[in-house]
Order: sequence, then structure tokens, then C-alpha cells
Amino acid sequence: MATPLDQTQIDNINQYDAEKRYKYLIKEVVANREIWILTDEHGCVMLNSEDEDCVPVWPNKEFAESWATGDWDHCKAESISLNKWHSRWSHGLEDDELAVAIFPNQDEEGLVIFPDEFDFELKQQARKTK
Repeated sequence: MATPLDQTQIDNINQYDAEKRYKYLIKEVVANREIWILTDEHGCVMLNSEDEDCVPVWPNKEFAESWATGDWDHCKAESISLNKWHSRWSHGLEDDELAVAIFPNQDEEGLVIFPDEFDFELKQQARKTK
């Protein structure tokens, strides 16, 4: 279980550019063995980029919850174990032709990558930390 972030940490991380947020997410997800999404009564919340339908993911509960405002104020942050992500989500997203929106910020900026690339990066990070 991850240690909750304080507001100073959240503010600092929110200043990161998309690439730095991606690197932070990879490290946090592997260290905490969980990834965060938002869900509603229909399931996982989706974003639309210019070219792709995406599932947004966050490294920590606090960042996912910060998105549950406005149109999404009925959504809940939900963690997915890293094992479940590898065994079900990566393949499921690929089968549904969905991409992953990596740690979008409040301006909806974030990298959009394919599930197999994301899976590969998570596994690479896990190998480094063993």
C-alpha cells in the first residue's frame, strides 16, 4: 500500500511535463504494485484523444481523485493490482483497440501509448528494481 502524498508532493509532481509524469508513474506503479483508474456505474472512465479512445491511468490515488470533479464528480478512484493489469487489462485494452492515457494532468495533457508498450515499460522497470 502506498504512503499518501502530502500537498507539497502533489503540487511538485503536478509541475512535471508529460514525459516526467510518465517516468514517475512507471516507478510508482511498480513500487506500489498498483495502478489507479476512475470508475463509474458503467465501468472504467474513458478519454478521447485526437486519434484514440483511451483509459486514463494515474500512479497514486490522490491524482485519480483530483479528476473526480465536474462531469466526473460521481466517479471513484479504484486501484488495480499490477498482476491483474498484466494478466487482464493490457490484453483487454488491446482487444478493444483502446490506448492508455498516462497520468493526464488537469489540462488533459499526457502521453497516449498503446497497452503493449505500457506493459513492456512496467516489466522493464520491475526488472530494474529486483
